[in-house]
Amino acid sequence: MSFLAFDHPFLSGLVGDEEIAAYFSAEADIDAMLAFEMALAEAEAECGVIEAAEAQAIRAGLSGFSPDMADLRRGTAQDGVVIPALVRQMRKAVGGEAGERLHYGATSQDVIDTSLMLRLQRTVHLIDHRLEDVCAALQALSDRLGTNGLMGRTRMQAAIAITVADRIDSWRRPLMDGRRQAASLLASGFAVQFGGAAGTLEKFGAKGPAVRAALARRLGLADVPQWQSQRGRLVDIGHFLTSVSGSLGKFGQDVALLAQTGGEISLSGGGGSSAMPHKQNPVAAEVLVTLARFNALQIGGLYQSMVHEQERSGAAWTLEWLTLPQIAVTTGASLKLAVTLAGSIQSLGQGKTTES
Repeated sequence: MSFLAFDHPFLSGLVGDEEIAAYFSAEADIDAMLAFEMALAEAEAECGVIEAAEAQAIRAGLSGFSPDMADLRRGTAQDGVVIPALVRQMRKAVGGEAGERLHYGATSQDVIDTSLMLRLQRTVHLIDHRLEDVCAALQALSDRLGTNGLMGRTRMQAAIAITVADRIDSWRRPLMDGRRQAASLLASGFAVQFGGAAGTLEKFGAKGPAVRAALARRLGLADVPQWQSQRGRLVDIGHFLTSVSGSLGKFGQDVALLAQTGGEISLSGGGGSSAMPHKQNPVAAEVLVTLARFNALQIGGLYQSMVHEQERSGAAWTLEWLTLPQIAVTTGASLKLAVTLAGSIQSLGQGKTTES
């Protein structure tokens, strides 16, 4: 049993997202770290830093590598990061002089941050696809019910008449903005981390920028100078995710309020009550509000992690590991719930409706 709701045996059915969570598993992290080490060796061989045969031996040795997880756990407890123990295991797997050349010129943060960027890139790809699905579901709802009348409300009070399409536009447009933000991030927001011990690539001399560029190209990441103590890129990603879940929280809040008095909305598949069998609770709408508020709490922690001391902070760095995965999983779960909620709206507003 987990004490986290996201992978809890039954609470995860409400707030979990196994597909997004998989990107933050130990297995996905190690796979991305191995990809970094193999790409680094090949980039260094391309630039004449190590021999091509050494790079080939490193790839061959790591291709079937399976880590000793108990040793990694002990090493992380001692060193604060997993890389020293992981590099020892990888060097043993490669063997010989090539093993000693593995990880040449890199530091733990290069591997950990680049692994995170590779996995966040995949996460945002998936988030974008789900945004597309939610936008399509809301557009279909507008096409079906948009001409119906609805009472507009300001400050929780009746204001003037609007249409259902007006209300749906207020749900859909921020999500369309989210798709544009995702496109911008996918174009340039995921950058390789490669700076060596203190960000200066001191072991490469004039070849440092060329090695970094070759490494970025092989991994499909942007080539930018090291950013090990400048964490704005990660905060930008977290802000994007939190904005998406916040917009979905507004959708959920509106639906929950519409369902409060009855008559304006009809939902299928609502949650049952153990004490009141006649009730159908707007569970998906409520959880969208919960997840939006949860992410609003987490993003503050991510902003705190921007405060890195000098060239590297262990404290701020660890804070990212605690907050960013939860923000990502929360956003993924919100998008799945939003598709479900949009599809459950049978009627909305007053007027003639067309069956879907």
